[in-house]
Amino acid sequence: MSKEQYITGLRAVEQLLASGKPEVRRLYAEYQTVNPRVEAVIREARQAGIEIQAANRARLTQISGEVRHQGVVAEVRRSTVLDEGALRTLVEERLQQGKSLLLLILDGVQDPHNLGACMRTADAAGVDAVIVPRHGAASLGPTVSKVAAGAAEHIPFVPVGNLNRVLAWLADYGVRRVGTSDKASSSLFNSDLTGPVALVMGREHTGLGKGITERCDLLVSLPMHGEVSSLNVSVATGICLYEILRQRG
Repeated sequence: MSKEQYITGLRAVEQLLASGKPEVRRLYAEYQTVNPRVEAVIREARQAGIEIQAANRARLTQISGEVRHQGVVAEVRRSTVLDEGALRTLVEERLQQGKSLLLLILDGVQDPHNLGACMRTADAAGVDAVIVPRHGAASLGPTVSKVAAGAAEHIPFVPVGNLNRVLAWLADYGVRRVGTSDKASSSLFNSDLTGPVALVMGREHTGLGKGITERCDLLVSLPMHGEVSSLNVSVATGICLYEILRQRG
C-alpha cells in the first residue's frame, strides 16, 4: 500500500490541518475561489509552511476520483499505516503501561463509507488500532478519509494478511476477542466487556466468517425489537464501542 494518499473535501482537510499533523506534503486548492472556507484552508496551510499548488476543477477531480473535492485536496504521507509486527509492538506497549487496550477488527467490511464511519467512531471511542484483512476488504482512500473526517489520519490502521493469525496471538497476550452475531445467546448489554478487548465486527450482509467466529472468546448480539433483523455495520460498531466505554467508566 502506498503511503502517499489524498484527503478530499473541506471538512476532512480542515480536521487534518487542525490536528497539526506534519504528514501534509502538499495542498491542491482551486484558484480564484470565492469560497471563504477554501480561502481559510489556504491561509492555514500557508502559515503552516505547507506547499500550495493551484489547480483547476478538472485537476482536482482527477486527483480525488469519485469523491466530491469541494475545492481542496491534501496530499499526505500516512505514518499511521502499521504492519503486523508494529501492531504486536503497540499491543505489548499498551499492556505493559497498564492501559485498557481496545482494538477494532473488521472482518471484510467492503464499503469504504462503512469503513470511514467505523474509523470515525473508533477514533472518538479511543480505539488503539483498526485491523482489517489486506485483501477482500475496503482500504484507505479518498472516500474513507472524507467520511472519517480526520480520523483516518490519526488512528493506527493495520491491514494484515491473516486475521485468524492475529486473533490467535492476541489471545496469547490475554486480549479478549469479542465478536458480534445475531445468533449469539449473550446480549451486548449483559456481557462483561472490561479489560483488554478486541471487538470483532463482520462484513456487510454476511457477518463474521466461520473461522473468525471460532476464534472469538465471546459472541454477543444486539437486541432487535423492530421489523429489521440487523443494523448497518458502522452503526453496530458505534453501539458496541460505546457500551465498552460505558462499562469501563
